[in-house]
Amino acid sequence: MIKKALVTPFKKFIKIEAFSGILLLVATIIALIWANSPYADTYQAIWDYKLGFSIQDFELNKPLILWVNDGLMAIFFFLIGLEIKREFLIGELNTVKKIAFPLFGAIGGMTIPVLFFFLLNKSPETTEGWAIPMATDIAFALAVLNLLGNRVPLSLKVFLTAFAIVDDIGAVLVIALFYSESINLGLLAAAMALLGFLYFVSYRGYYSRFMLLIFGIVIWTLFLKSGIHPTIAGILLAFSIPVRQKIHTPDFIDNLMDITNNIKKAEVINKPILSKEQIREIDDLEDWTSKFQSPLQHLEHGLHGWVAYFIIPIFAFANAGVMLNSDVQLETSLITVIAASLVLGNSIGVTTIILFAQRIRLISIPNDITFKHIIGVSFLAGIGFTMSIFVASLAFKNNPAYIDSAKIGILLGSFISALIGFFILRVGSTKKYRRTKK
Repeated sequence: MIKKALVTPFKKFIKIEAFSGILLLVATIIALIWANSPYADTYQAIWDYKLGFSIQDFELNKPLILWVNDGLMAIFFFLIGLEIKREFLIGELNTVKKIAFPLFGAIGGMTIPVLFFFLLNKSPETTEGWAIPMATDIAFALAVLNLLGNRVPLSLKVFLTAFAIVDDIGAVLVIALFYSESINLGLLAAAMALLGFLYFVSYRGYYSRFMLLIFGIVIWTLFLKSGIHPTIAGILLAFSIPVRQKIHTPDFIDNLMDITNNIKKAEVINKPILSKEQIREIDDLEDWTSKFQSPLQHLEHGLHGWVAYFIIPIFAFANAGVMLNSDVQLETSLITVIAASLVLGNSIGVTTIILFAQRIRLISIPNDITFKHIIGVSFLAGIGFTMSIFVASLAFKNNPAYIDSAKIGILLGSFISALIGFFILRVGSTKKYRRTKK
């Protein structure tokens, strides 16, 4: 029963991500319109505005767009870390059999797009952007699947979600290994020591949100100053959150009944406040409830809406404002390379690797997922909006002239991938799948 309560509620997750995809689209359109309007200078000035503070020898002063990309996105990566830990412990990636199907899909969706990039890219100056086409945007991809309603099976949505989680793991490793600056080993060692302490107290069964917040801010700052991108701190912090409850369901129910009976027997005063006996029982109830909840599940549930409805749309609004007028010099070859790598690299890579793995019996595909479903989803894997733009901002940090071209390539490739994927799944899915009960 506890395991059932902790397993991902995919249908609710899909609805949240689908609506988040709509918000992403709206934020992107607004950013593009604003950046190409007579008020474009205002748009740029907002995100270039510096915020921060200085204390003696310490300074933390960054443009607003970097507070979004380094700060808010650390929370996004923290949520990804929670999802990864849950899926590996008790979810869709907790056995070799479960992980095999999305794992091979993700391998194809990461390696082949990168190969396409290297084959098509002819400019040594843009080689740093090789990892841009390897990321899939789960919010946009699930939003497209959601438009198809019951024309696609739930198992296909489960596959796409698990695929995206594995894909995120790959993207995080790439960012940590290839897009971090010169490393200050002393600061990094201090951050790892604090993380080690959090892991130890978590292993010993202690968890405090207040301690997590304080340590999290310090660790994020140490990563930032050490040269490792601070979003990696979000992932590592998430791994310190315990998944198990302190008390089990039968014990909670027994105590809940005792508390209920005690509240019934408690003194009731004729004022809009509680009696001392009622307050005592309510305090006990809050204490037992906090012990009954899985810390990881509770945090994930609380953050999911904030990330989907606020952080990711803000990220899109801050980063998608590309100027398309004739005065801006765009690198058309880079646009073409990224768009082609997203569309062709993912569609060919995901389909080929999955079918090859199935042929040699390394994976088994659910019976309700057809060949057309795999092809359609392989194109949806080419929707690389959020993570791709994030990687582009890191890849061309020292050469910002290419960032706008990379973003246009991402937008173009993602749009084409979404359109083709939707068409294949819409035309190829004539069967209506029965909706599971909520």
